[in-house]
Amino acid sequence: MLSYRHGFHAGNHADVLKHIVLMECIQKLLKKDAPLLYVDTHAGAGSYVLREGYAAMNEEWAGGIERLSGFAEPENLTQAMPEAVAGYLSLVRGCAPAYPGSPLLAARLLRRQDHLALFELHPGDFAPLSTLFADDNRVQARNADGFNALRGLLPPISRRALVFMDPSYELAADYERVTASVKEALRRFATGVYMVWYPLLERDEARQLPGRLVQLADKSLDIKLRVRSSQPGERGMSGSGLVILNPPWLLEEAMAETLPYLVRALGEDEGAGWSIRT
Repeated sequence: MLSYRHGFHAGNHADVLKHIVLMECIQKLLKKDAPLLYVDTHAGAGSYVLREGYAAMNEEWAGGIERLSGFAEPENLTQAMPEAVAGYLSLVRGCAPAYPGSPLLAARLLRRQDHLALFELHPGDFAPLSTLFADDNRVQARNADGFNALRGLLPPISRRALVFMDPSYELAADYERVTASVKEALRRFATGVYMVWYPLLERDEARQLPGRLVQLADKSLDIKLRVRSSQPGERGMSGSGLVILNPPWLLEEAMAETLPYLVRALGEDEGAGWSIRT
């Protein structure tokens, strides 16, 4: 969808959730020495300046990273901060003045022996993405459709991969493409870790997607963070979720500690909440 730019939503509550979970997945996978392939099918620009450009138009970051950062200030702390949140905030501060997208977060965590395959279809976002990683020989950035490109990377030589899918879902067809792409990826590489973000919307396609995904693998986690109530028929996003197929060991335990904290930090009304389903 060439009208979509992730910059409009950079730093919002969905970014906070997906990036914390992504970092936790990567860190747990790095406990093994063998090289890891990280694939980002919808990489975006890689990093953003929140008070400029697209991000400044709707200021969605005010309800996400800014709200979390304020909640985490020492004078506001009413309980210990989960390790996953502390690590995320530390990495974000280390990237200042830019706000890191998923490609930059992954690159900061991954080692010399690991590799990143980044796909972005929009030329306006691919240009800064390719510039950002021009000097990083671990990274292959391509101006391509990540759904189509994924199949050519699997199985990886190292037999270890984390695939992150974060489409816009502005096209209804994206819901079907996600399911088909993950199904094909699992056929080629059944032991990979597949992480799919999805929005919480009052739409049948959005409600049905998590169930369709968890049926594709024997082991899965479905993580949801709702920041507010929603009304039937409304178009806005009340939260988001992630389905992780073949999740790393102890990810569920880490998220059970983290999600209640995020509800307190980012929740807007009594409808805020969280869930984990296996």
